[in-house]
Amino acid sequence: MHEWKRTVIGIVLVSHSAALAEGLADLAGQVAGEEVRIRPAGGTADGGLGTDPDRITAAIRDADTGAGVLVLVDIGSAVLSVRALLAGGDLNGVDVLLADAPLVEGAIAASVLATTGADLATAAAAAEEARDVGKL
Repeated sequence: MHEWKRTVIGIVLVSHSAALAEGLADLAGQVAGEEVRIRPAGGTADGGLGTDPDRITAAIRDADTGAGVLVLVDIGSAVLSVRALLAGGDLNGVDVLLADAPLVEGAIAASVLATTGADLATAAAAAEEARDVGKL
């Protein structure tokens, strides 16, 4: 019997801090399960604070299963780094969407939606809506 396996979106978490990106990827991964590829892309190649285009590119490629990749970022220059990559077009045809969403809450919301088989636009909308969810 052939086992059917659906293709789900991937998620990349871009942060200036490797520890932050890795910890959030771990948390979101526990929420989503192994089916959703959630990849951290934090810090610089030498272990410092910042963003690294090579790390981001590698994470996007690794997260892709054919359904596209949603990218969430922490602060300003991370947006610039991702936009530069998208403009450069060196992602081998991977469908990438950069969400205007809070990193932590957006990652959890997108991860939950990804487990349902939601497409990029739906997961991005959930991530972006997470900014309006009150905590108290």
